[in-house]
Amino acid sequence: MEIPRTNLDALQSFAVFADTLNFSESARLLHISQPALHAKVRKLSEQLDAKLYVRVGSALELTGAGEQVARHARELLAFNQRFVKGLVAGQDAPVVTLAAGEGAYLYLLGRALSQFSGPGASPHLQLLTRNRDESIQSVRAGQAQLGIAPLGTTPSDLAAVRLTAVGQVLVVPRAHALASRKSVRLRDLKDAQLIVPPAGRPHRELLGRLLQAESVPWKPSLEANGWELMLRFAQLGFGLTVVNACCRIPKGLVAIPLHGYPPLEYHVFHAADRPPTSHERRLMDALLAHGDHWKTP
Repeated sequence: MEIPRTNLDALQSFAVFADTLNFSESARLLHISQPALHAKVRKLSEQLDAKLYVRVGSALELTGAGEQVARHARELLAFNQRFVKGLVAGQDAPVVTLAAGEGAYLYLLGRALSQFSGPGASPHLQLLTRNRDESIQSVRAGQAQLGIAPLGTTPSDLAAVRLTAVGQVLVVPRAHALASRKSVRLRDLKDAQLIVPPAGRPHRELLGRLLQAESVPWKPSLEANGWELMLRFAQLGFGLTVVNACCRIPKGLVAIPLHGYPPLEYHVFHAADRPPTSHERRLMDALLAHGDHWKTP
C-alpha cells in the first residue's frame, strides 16, 4: 500500500481553516487569497482520499476524517513553532498544554502545577481555561495534549484516569437558618432563591433534575458562570448557592455538605490514539500524585 504524501504547508493551512471553518477569514489570517486556500484544502483532500468538510445549511463542518487531520495538523504546527522557538533560543523548548476549568486551576491543581513547573523546570506548561465540553474538544482537536474535567462516562476516543472526587456544598450566610446544620439534603432547598449557572450548563441542569425528582420547588435568583462569581454574589446577598466542596468560601458564608447531589469524578484524559509523551506523562503523574490535596487543610 502506498502511503499518500502530504504537504506541510497545506496541513498548516488546514489547521487554521479548521479553527475558523470560514475560507474568507482563514485566507485573511494566512495572508493568501481565498482561491489559493481552496486549492490547498482540495489538494490535501485528494492526497488523503478523504472528505475533510461538509456544508450543513449555511455553515461548514469538519467530517470525522477532517477532525483527525485537523488535530494532526495542529500538532505539527505546534511542534514546528516550538522547534523554531528553541532554535532561536539555542535550546529545545518542549511545551505541554493542559485544558481545564477555572475552578480546577484555582482549587484542585495548584500544588501539582507548582511542582511540575518550578524553577528551572522543563518543559514549559501552557494552560487553556476551558469548560468540560471545551476541554474535551481541545484534546480531540490537538490544541491540548491533556485535559481535566468531570467526565461522567468517558468518550470512546479518550483515555482517562480518575483524579479525584469532589462533593457539593450548600453555601449560605452565617445568619441563615441552615448555617448551624452539619449537613443538608435537597429537600432543605425548598423555595430557596438559588444562584446558579446559566441554563444549559451541566451543574444547573443536574441540580434542577435532582430537585425536580425530589419535588422541591426553587427559583433562580441570579445566573452566574463560575464558582468564584457564584460565591461572590452569595456573599453580596443575592441568594444561596451550591458549589464544589473544594472551593474556598468567602468571609461571612458557611459551606454545608449537601447530600443527594452525587460527587463529581474529575479525570485526567488524553486522546486514546495518542499515548502521552514522557513530558506529558510526567505532568499526569504530578497531577495524580496531588489529586486529593484539596481535602487536606
